[in-house]
Amino acid sequence: ASLYIAPDAAVSNGQKPYLLCSQDSHMSDERILQHGIVCAPQPYAVDTGTDVLARGGNAVDAALAAGLVQGVIDPHMCGPGGYLLVTLFRPGDACPVVLDAPALAGSLTAPDMWVDRYLRPNPMGWGYFLRDHVNDAGYTSICTPGSVKGMQRMQAEWGTWAWADLFPPAIAMAEEGHRVMARTASVWQRRPEVPEELVPLDYIQRNPEAARIYLKEDDSPYRVNDWFRNPDFGYALRQLAVDGAEGFYDGELGQRMASDMEGNGSYVTRQDLQDYALPEAPPIQGVFGDFALATSPPPHGGPTLVAILNIMETFRDEPGLEPASPRYLYLLAMAMKAAFADRNPYMADTRLEQVPVEWMISKARAAHWHDVIAAGDPITVAFTPSGSMDTTHVTTVDRWGNCVALTHSLGSSSGVITPGLGFMYNNSMVNFHPLPGHPNSIAPGKSRTTGMAPTIVSRQGRPVLVLGAPGSTKIITSVVQVILNCLLWDMDIEAAVHAPRIDCQGDVIHVQARIPRRVCDELAVLHPVQRMGHSLGGLGLVHAIAMNPETGEVTGAADPGSDGMALAT
Repeated sequence: ASLYIAPDAAVSNGQKPYLLCSQDSHMSDERILQHGIVCAPQPYAVDTGTDVLARGGNAVDAALAAGLVQGVIDPHMCGPGGYLLVTLFRPGDACPVVLDAPALAGSLTAPDMWVDRYLRPNPMGWGYFLRDHVNDAGYTSICTPGSVKGMQRMQAEWGTWAWADLFPPAIAMAEEGHRVMARTASVWQRRPEVPEELVPLDYIQRNPEAARIYLKEDDSPYRVNDWFRNPDFGYALRQLAVDGAEGFYDGELGQRMASDMEGNGSYVTRQDLQDYALPEAPPIQGVFGDFALATSPPPHGGPTLVAILNIMETFRDEPGLEPASPRYLYLLAMAMKAAFADRNPYMADTRLEQVPVEWMISKARAAHWHDVIAAGDPITVAFTPSGSMDTTHVTTVDRWGNCVALTHSLGSSSGVITPGLGFMYNNSMVNFHPLPGHPNSIAPGKSRTTGMAPTIVSRQGRPVLVLGAPGSTKIITSVVQVILNCLLWDMDIEAAVHAPRIDCQGDVIHVQARIPRRVCDELAVLHPVQRMGHSLGGLGLVHAIAMNPETGEVTGAADPGSDGMALAT
């Protein structure tokens, strides 16, 4: 990785903040928690995960089995054709670890291949508009998927169940069917917010195989409580259970996928599938008071999350601050805006680009932004694509203290389904910069930026919070607020997750409608504000578990903006 310090950067105490855990240190924690918990946006997935825990599986087994079910019941959110990112802790380890399984640009891509198709950035933030939607839908939007390789690495290194034993619940959901949940149905009811935008139903209608599976006989999408089956997906899952990642990338499944993609103009080749390898991904580390954080590395959301917390720490002793007060919300919004001002010009795949991570997350940089914010000086944020809200997450903790925060996605899905396999591929090409010369420009084998930020917060080497969210770059700002609600305002996990939120990544502070009008009016005196149409949701959907290492108490909370739940066993 090419990590460098910008010229004006300094790192407090001479430490590298992204390597705070000594690899030579070792801790031992044999305490047993009162129970395990699974938390996710889909109740079916939570049921699956808690069943695994009840049958003796660990947090990794539970997260994987739940994640496979998520792919069946939320087909635009995740699945074998996508990518994943996990932050994981095991008692006895020196610190949490990260596993990144990104979607990589195909070997046939080039930085300038879409220059003549460029229209404009999507004003809603979801990538860039190109003529004919070549980066957004169909075969040309697909990147080489990483989820299967990532899942199998998780199982091999940290799971206790056999690989094949993780699949039966998802296979049953696909072959026998399930009732469509409200959030999934609402995805198919979305309408474009700007003329050039595609919505999930468009992706389905553009691919004959997707239309055959996901549209009813009258060509309408499935609705809440409709019974839905996808036996083709069941077949693919059965093949995965037997052949694993080897079969997916270079066996029967891999050959069918490669033939389909190569025959329909995809930039992903048979060789890309065969050569796919997981990158090294050391966690980004941060400190907030007495707490240590481990979160996702570039090109994901972790550095920006740590930067926001660093800035907020410089204001934590300001007299009179109260949660949800206009002054606190203003400081929080400006900390977000400042961190994105640093992120957007530089964030990229560090295997191919230089990214000033130490500078972004240094205490010196936070002190600089403190002075800017305190003086009321303007902060300018350059545009960068924020990714799709169509992502999902599962958080698990078991009674032995293993902790997993797993975020996985298809972007918003390409709509493409290889005939007979039942699952959609990602559309990650939409979030590369379509013009050359930018850190996030297209290049073969490159991973594009995301907001994914599965995070573990520890105190004295023991986790106290495990959390993550779907929601594009709003993942970052939502996860930050839950962490601050716990660490700064001493809220319990349910209050911390359920509290109303804001988001500021540019010229407007977006505010959930549950924040009172009078607070918004006072805030608007300081900075432009837009009160959202959402009382719940509309931002990242945080799913979190909190632990008390002294008592063994474990509690969880699902974001009220979705269908999910937290369930103990």
